[in-house]
Amino acid sequence: MAYDFDLFVIGAGSGGVRAARFAAGFGAKVAVAESRYLGGTCVNVGCVPKKLLVYGAHVADELEQAAGFGWTLEEGHFDWGTLIANKNREIERLNGIYRNLLVNSGVTLLQGHARLTGANEVEVDGQRYTAEHILIATGGWPQVPDIPGKELAITSNEAFYLKDLPRRVLVVGGGYIAVEFAGIFQGLGAATTLLYRGDLFLRGFDGSVRTHLKEELEKRGLDLQFNADVQRIDKLEDGSLKATLKDGRELVTDCVFYATGRRPMLDNLGLENTGVELDARGYIRVDQQYQTTAPSILAIGDVIGRVQLTPVALAEGMAVARRLFKPEQYRPVDYQNIPTAVFSQPPIGTVGLTEEQALEAGHKVQVFESRFRAMKLTLTDIQEKTLMKLVVDAETDKVLGCHMVGPDAGEIIQGLGVALKAGATKQQFDETIGVHPTAAEEFVTMRTATR
Repeated sequence: MAYDFDLFVIGAGSGGVRAARFAAGFGAKVAVAESRYLGGTCVNVGCVPKKLLVYGAHVADELEQAAGFGWTLEEGHFDWGTLIANKNREIERLNGIYRNLLVNSGVTLLQGHARLTGANEVEVDGQRYTAEHILIATGGWPQVPDIPGKELAITSNEAFYLKDLPRRVLVVGGGYIAVEFAGIFQGLGAATTLLYRGDLFLRGFDGSVRTHLKEELEKRGLDLQFNADVQRIDKLEDGSLKATLKDGRELVTDCVFYATGRRPMLDNLGLENTGVELDARGYIRVDQQYQTTAPSILAIGDVIGRVQLTPVALAEGMAVARRLFKPEQYRPVDYQNIPTAVFSQPPIGTVGLTEEQALEAGHKVQVFESRFRAMKLTLTDIQEKTLMKLVVDAETDKVLGCHMVGPDAGEIIQGLGVALKAGATKQQFDETIGVHPTAAEEFVTMRTATR
């Protein structure tokens, strides 16, 4: 059968664009349909604008530290509207870059909602297209629990477009998005509370990292409330919001921000017209080749619920393009030792196994841990401490995990990700000469196991 396209991609986020561009570069006839914004969550309401807001929030720290270095500054004034307008301009620029990347690669860009009408057929705004392969890359969407007053809460989608910075913010959630936005709001001047239903946030991260970040956030004056959950939200006469907790307490705020998880974006996608099945969590079920239970349909990225990170979606998109149209270059995605960062304040960088995961996997573990006050802070009164930690297999000397909480953690952990991918041992870390004076050198100077 002759198809309109060799590959039809639904969703122009990171993974979908990568797959489309490279498939077209390999000679395939490719179309991409996108109903919202080019670049997906990451570019528009995720990593990129969030990092820009983190930079903005961090300026307060720089101003506080300046006096120790001899600078006398007038009292600063922050304008939320200026930051958001500048952020919007940068996102528009990136949208244009994504458009050019697709069009210049020879990809047909269709701006409209795509719906599957069959195993090899897609409908976009009433027009039907056929394709030998269809790739679903529609990403995820924030979800708010079904409680009374849920419509009064916002999520990360709306936070980037608030007209004004709220004076008081209640952040609900215990994942990295909740922790990051709590730091943003507090750093920009809002009285911020972070509320989580569990004992401690960032479940799945190394225990030392979680505890250390909690201590540092408390030093900064962030109100942390654990083992608490919201029962309902009401709007008061003065326009503020009242969050009633399940323990009966009431918190009055100006903004309730929910970061309690994301769901796969499958709305009106037409999966019922295909043989595509979902797994027990509601994500699209795929095999190791990203093929769904309908052989002609594939899926990648957040919609399959594996590792929900932009670079992972990029790698998955590349793998699909190569396997379909350049098989001699195909190699599977390696999900081991993926470095990642949490842009909290202070930030987290991590790669490899946590201490808990290493023990659970049966490793005999040595832990090397260091806490210190960064050199930059020695001329100030700020008492923030950096944490660095290595998890080592005591029998093979292989470094199983590297974890850090402190300035530039994301930048530092990227290089260590290469080391762990290469199978580095603790001896090789020890034999590596450090860059002095830096915080990063601590990773190659920890000689004595702490436990």
